[in-house]
Amino acid sequence: MSSIPRTNPPVPVAAPRGVSLLGSTGSIGASALDVLARHPRRYRVMAVSGNTRVEALFEQCQRYRPLHAVMHDAGCAARLEKLIRQAGLSTEVSSGAAGLERIASLPEADIVLAGIVGAIGLLPTLAAVRAGKRVLFANKEPLVMSGHIFMREARLSGAELLPIDSEHNAIFQCMPRDYRAGEAHAGVRKIVLTCSGGPFRNARPEELTQVTPAQACDHPRWRMGRKISVDSATLMNKGLELIEACRLFDLHPDQIEIVIHPQSVIHSMVEYADGSVLAQLSNPDMRTPIAHALAWPERIESGVTGLDLAELGRLEFERPDAARFPCLGLARAAAETGGTAPAILNAANEVAVAAFLEGTIGFTDIARVIAHCMTAVPVRPDAELAAILADDTRARDAAHDYIHRDTGRGTHSGATR
Repeated sequence: MSSIPRTNPPVPVAAPRGVSLLGSTGSIGASALDVLARHPRRYRVMAVSGNTRVEALFEQCQRYRPLHAVMHDAGCAARLEKLIRQAGLSTEVSSGAAGLERIASLPEADIVLAGIVGAIGLLPTLAAVRAGKRVLFANKEPLVMSGHIFMREARLSGAELLPIDSEHNAIFQCMPRDYRAGEAHAGVRKIVLTCSGGPFRNARPEELTQVTPAQACDHPRWRMGRKISVDSATLMNKGLELIEACRLFDLHPDQIEIVIHPQSVIHSMVEYADGSVLAQLSNPDMRTPIAHALAWPERIESGVTGLDLAELGRLEFERPDAARFPCLGLARAAAETGGTAPAILNAANEVAVAAFLEGTIGFTDIARVIAHCMTAVPVRPDAELAAILADDTRARDAAHDYIHRDTGRGTHSGATR
């Protein structure tokens, strides 16, 4: 069975569809809850989860009365459970990876939104796929690390994989109506992934060595978490999306072009063999792709205002500067190498970004750490789950060693500002 079914005629909505949210306290989770709240007869929140924001998750439990709530940290889960009991709620609280995997395969929920940032989302998202759920992917790292495994498991279970990254959702909307994830398509020449260029699109190279975490997280178009904001500033986010697009749409890296589009209105394009280019346009708001994937193949209200093209005036495009954004080249190289290379790339990036946000290394050191790990950790062509998880660990160890070698502090370029 295909991982994304062929389009069927709309059917009347009976009972509300249950939804589990992996990462409900982040920006993606907030957008998803906003859409779900607009359609109480169509959807019911069955489970929510968060990392350490106890009060935020408690507020969601009060409002949506889910069956389950999960916190990554056990201590935070204990605090949440106390609040829930004091409020007289019946929500069951659990913690850790086991709790996440449980709500990802919850019988009462047939839709799972994967919004956890980072590799930690791999196993619970895989559990949702194996359980045959409709999985809304915002968490790109699992597909980057092990996309072929997800596609294979989806075919076995009948799970529906629907991307809600604005770029991949746009590509999906521009694909042929009989599109199925993981299958090559005659007539598709290439995909064009767009990006805003982040806060440093026009920065001089010497300025980048002095970038602070606050500056890197100040995205000109999107309000996101700190890690993904830094990825957007380095354009590693776009590099990870390139790998994800290869997995989802069965394309070679050479068939994927990246262009900077500062207005963030065209979210991506598909070019066909006859020269036609189809684009998906909308205001930069994650509620649009979330609403699309929740109701697909139907369309529902998202709360997003329509485009005013006359007011917008013009749409601009430019090629990214490889010298200013070396992470793009590293990601493309990992995509071309295959095997465990994408997992190594992702792990090194997660460690490097965390070190930058802590002030241990400089902004331009992020790419240096990643490049070091891609050389230091041998790539294995065996990209099954055990090898992927092992090389993820090796890459993290290599990144930590590189960052903290000699003095125990980051001593690379820009780290001692």
